[in-house]
Amino acid sequence: MRAFAVVVVAAILLFGAYEFYLKKMPSSDQGTAPAQAISLTGVRSDLLQIAQAERGSIALNGKCVSLEELISAGGLTMNRKERDGYTYQVNCSGSDFQILAEHPPAQEGSVIRYPKLVIDGTMQVQEIQ
Repeated sequence: MRAFAVVVVAAILLFGAYEFYLKKMPSSDQGTAPAQAISLTGVRSDLLQIAQAERGSIALNGKCVSLEELISAGGLTMNRKERDGYTYQVNCSGSDFQILAEHPPAQEGSVIRYPKLVIDGTMQVQEIQ
């Protein structure tokens, strides 16, 4: 009986530590859950990879190309145009580009927010409204 009580107390302490520390961990994006922050990190990484491939394409060809062209030409190692609900769109204007990552809006009343992210030739990922 004593061993059972020790196991129950240990389980309660572990659950309390989980609730207090892990669920309340700060995230890199205000208003996002830790799992969502991980997803946003992946989206930012994808945006940087697409922007680097776009800059390489502009350097070689002198013009901006679509995401499909980057993938098919082998200039981009990723073969998907989305991640965790976020879709990527390349907007070209001559040799300038802007890459947008957008997620459908969260359900009404949800505390989760899905920021729109954008990167351009400056190679800085920014959140837009």
